[in-house]
Amino acid sequence: MTVPTEAFGSLDDQNVPAKSLEGDGTGSAPWRLAWHRFRRNRSGVLALILLALVVLACIFAPMYSALVAHTEPFTSNLTGTTNIGGVEVPVIAPNLSGLGSTPIGPTWSGRYFLGADTQGRDVAARLLFAGRTSLIVGLGSALISAVLATAVALVAGFFGGWVDSVISRILDLVWAFPVYLLAISLSTVLLLQGLRIGPISVNPASLWLPILIISLIYVPYLARPIRGEVLSLRQREFVEAAIGQGVSRFRVIFGELLPNVIPTVIVFLPLMVATNILTESSLSYLSIGVQAPNASWGTMITDGQSQLYTRPWVSVGPGVLLALTIVLLNVVGEGVRDAIDPRGLLPRRRRRRRAGRVTGPGRPASRVRNP
Repeated sequence: MTVPTEAFGSLDDQNVPAKSLEGDGTGSAPWRLAWHRFRRNRSGVLALILLALVVLACIFAPMYSALVAHTEPFTSNLTGTTNIGGVEVPVIAPNLSGLGSTPIGPTWSGRYFLGADTQGRDVAARLLFAGRTSLIVGLGSALISAVLATAVALVAGFFGGWVDSVISRILDLVWAFPVYLLAISLSTVLLLQGLRIGPISVNPASLWLPILIISLIYVPYLARPIRGEVLSLRQREFVEAAIGQGVSRFRVIFGELLPNVIPTVIVFLPLMVATNILTESSLSYLSIGVQAPNASWGTMITDGQSQLYTRPWVSVGPGVLLALTIVLLNVVGEGVRDAIDPRGLLPRRRRRRRAGRVTGPGRPASRVRNP
């Protein structure tokens, strides 16, 4: 199998000793070179570290709830009390006027660190559990969308002709619908009756429902650029040579084309996760995404709207984490793109060099020419 590595750039461009990146016979050298480039991207590495901290915090949400907060984040606690500084205080205290009640505010300690919501549930604990849900939906839908888009693009790009035409028209049909309008329509219909395909049944309250809806609506957005890559690779010499030697179509697709489009899929993956998390949060904010008893950052923002002026952290907390996660994923995605396909950096580097030559030290300003 021949796998071109032009997309990974050359060793000379990165000033990397070729000996340190020699392959082991399995084609690992291009990936090691890409990892070396990524490590040189300070903003990408910092974003990756911060993103890892967010993910780890959400993964260990059950430990935080049991060992630090000592609460059950999905159970109402309207009449309960908690110990703050050695004093038992009610989680939901009645107002002095006798009208209504006020949840406990941020204690900045282990228990009810960010306070409680109107149901007496720990906001900080729910924030981490909601993050797990948002990350699961975002990553799961991105992986499913990537698999489906890659399969569709490989078939359309390799066979061409009427196969490509039919698949392209179906993708165009889905593409014609506004993303959120299509997602809202599918969510509204499927939340009423669930999803049943033969023996497969998906409950409306299951996380699989938003995962499947979001993954399907973004297939065309990922399949089109991958299809273009496959069409370009289809005309390359190593593919023509494999076909001329009588290699089966299956082996050409999965042995020659697939390894060369995987870098493109990897570049899109962090950006798709960020987009899917934002889509899930939007649907959940409208109460047609993640359903109770599960919680996501979008549902928490909705729950905290009524307390925005009195208990802002109920909505601000998930909003800040949502924005931070999306920004970090985009920065990581940019770093991955520059590491795997450094050719996009060449125009910027040429502009910098040209600017350095034109306005270099000792050169009169009058000699500066407009490009």
